[in-house]
Amino acid sequence: MTKIIGLTGGIGSGKTTIANLFKSEGIPVYIADDEAKKIMKSSEAIQKVVAVFGNEVIKDNYIDTKALSSIVFNNPEKLKMLNHIIHPLVKKHFDEWINEKEKFPYIIKEAAILFESGSYKFCNKIITVIASKETRIKRVMQRDNVTEQEVLDRIKNQWSDSEKIAKSDYIIENENLEETKIQFQRILKKLKNLH
Repeated sequence: MTKIIGLTGGIGSGKTTIANLFKSEGIPVYIADDEAKKIMKSSEAIQKVVAVFGNEVIKDNYIDTKALSSIVFNNPEKLKMLNHIIHPLVKKHFDEWINEKEKFPYIIKEAAILFESGSYKFCNKIITVIASKETRIKRVMQRDNVTEQEVLDRIKNQWSDSEKIAKSDYIIENENLEETKIQFQRILKKLKNLH
C-alpha cells in the first residue's frame, strides 16, 4: 500500500522548494493548490459555487477567483462554505491520482492547509516546512507582488507553526538552501525505511 506523506507549511515557508526536491528524486508529488485551481474550472465546481455564492462570482463562464476571494477572505463562515465545496472534489481527484501510483512505496501530498482542511488525518507521516516570519513575508511580497499587510492577513488565516509542528513527524527549517537540502536528505533516508 502506497504511503501518503503530507507536506505543508505556512505561506512563504518554501513548500514548493521541498516538493521540487522530492520530484528530483523521482517521487510523485501531488500539489493540492494547483489541482484545486484546475478543479475550480470544472463544470461540477462552477455549479456548486454558483449555488452557494450566486452569479456575481462568474465571469466569462468561469469562476472569478478575485471576486470569490474578496467574499471569503475575511469571512470565516463563507470560507468554510467554499472549502466544503472544493475539498471533497480535491479529495476525490487525489484518490484517483494515488490509485495510479501503486508501484511507489510513498507519494508526497503538498497542501498549504493540510491541517486546516483535516486532510492530514489521511497521511502516514507529515513534514512541516518552517521559516522565520521575516523570511516568509519577504518571499511572498517578492513572489506575489503584495504588501506586507496582505501577507500578514494570509498568515493569520493559517495555523501557526507551533500548532503544525506539534502534529508533524518531521520539520524542515528552510532559511538557507544548502542546510535545507541536508535536512531533506536526512528525512529521505527515514522515509526509505517506512514499512
